[in-house]
Amino acid sequence: MAVVKHTSSDIDLLARLLRAEAEAEGVQGMLMVGNVGINRIRANCSDFKGLRTIPQMINQPHAFEAVTHSYFYQRARDKEKRLAKRAINGERLWPSKYSLWYFRPPGDCPPTWYNQPKVGRFKLHCFYEPTSETCSSVYNTF
Repeated sequence: MAVVKHTSSDIDLLARLLRAEAEAEGVQGMLMVGNVGINRIRANCSDFKGLRTIPQMINQPHAFEAVTHSYFYQRARDKEKRLAKRAINGERLWPSKYSLWYFRPPGDCPPTWYNQPKVGRFKLHCFYEPTSETCSSVYNTF
């Protein structure tokens, strides 16, 4: 069952983001990017207050570098659409399970990002989740 409302074009949009942001990280890495995006919609806190839809989340200014590159605008493939649906249906993996931020540094992960603690790394991406004081809603189960 979906944890956020969506349309078929939302699935395509999220699938394109997963591919553009993390194709080199494989299936698990792309799913984790989807986790962060869905968490941002559900959390309604920090820099993500008022996000209610997948297009709002993806098109939020400065949220995802990939939307500025041409490969983001390639057609969504079935493989990434399936991953997008898994993220929309609430499948979450550690270290992205409660994360609202990730990025790919040129070296080691810094201990904090946007003043939030690092929770882990998967391949080249570092994941950061908010403290319960800054955003307890991300820890709600679904």
